[in-house]
Amino acid sequence: MDKIATRESFGRALEELGMENKKVVVLDADLYNSTKTEYFKEKYPERFINLGIAEADMIGTAAGLATCRKIPYASTFAAFATGRVYDQIRTSIAYPKLNVKICATHAGITVGEDGATHQMIEDINLMRGLPNMVVMSTSDDLETKWAVKEIAKYNGPVYLRLSRYKVPKIYDEKTKFEIGKGIQIGDGKDATIFATGITVNEALEAKRILKEKDIDVRVVDIHTIKPIDKELILKCAKETNKLISVEDHNVIGGLGTAISEVLTENYPKKLVRMGIEDTFGKSGRAEDLMKYFGIDCNSIVEEIEN
Repeated sequence: MDKIATRESFGRALEELGMENKKVVVLDADLYNSTKTEYFKEKYPERFINLGIAEADMIGTAAGLATCRKIPYASTFAAFATGRVYDQIRTSIAYPKLNVKICATHAGITVGEDGATHQMIEDINLMRGLPNMVVMSTSDDLETKWAVKEIAKYNGPVYLRLSRYKVPKIYDEKTKFEIGKGIQIGDGKDATIFATGITVNEALEAKRILKEKDIDVRVVDIHTIKPIDKELILKCAKETNKLISVEDHNVIGGLGTAISEVLTENYPKKLVRMGIEDTFGKSGRAEDLMKYFGIDCNSIVEEIEN
């Protein structure tokens, strides 16, 4: 099965968007070969700005361009796109609700050998805590391309989380995507697996393995973590026996926390949160790290069987 990293899908979609919307400008912090904004740079050099290794300047410049009615897409690694520039995002983009799209690649432990300093597992927590900020994490090629183009239509700040890890294609052209609405895959009554980003594929593989053991689960792709799909979460809570969330992120403040908030306020029910257990990452192959931190398909299968 062909696999593609969502950062690659992001780059290709951005290249197409540049042709469709002349207001789109792209900013990068000297990582355009890795973030794949290089495709936009090659086609539209007059609308591409390389700020160098100066991420705070990149965010400030993006804010300025937004005040001039441009639609800036600012991209760098997630560790730099959120942690290093949190103050600039908070004060210059979220507070005035400017139309800036922060598209961060290399998120999560699946950055792999780059190690803990580059494995950003706190970014969802940081961004969803900001008023006015939409937070998204896409799971495959088509969903990413949809998100890149759709957020250009949304007037306000968006954080889009992307990965270097290659994943299979999940969706086809018939799939309906909508900001703020999750996607339910299957109608299993035994459990619901809520997933986001690269863990959606792990959840689907777990679903396949469990089916062979006569355990029927549904998978819910929460591609928009803020605003989150409360209606779908509550529907699944009422219709299935067990609830699990799985994410390539710290269990504190990420997808599991967002779902727990919905359940606590509306339909109290236990949620098992699978993710990075409040620790930093390690250097290693992405597949090995997913197993080590318990967010791969076999770990999901074991949790549901137990």
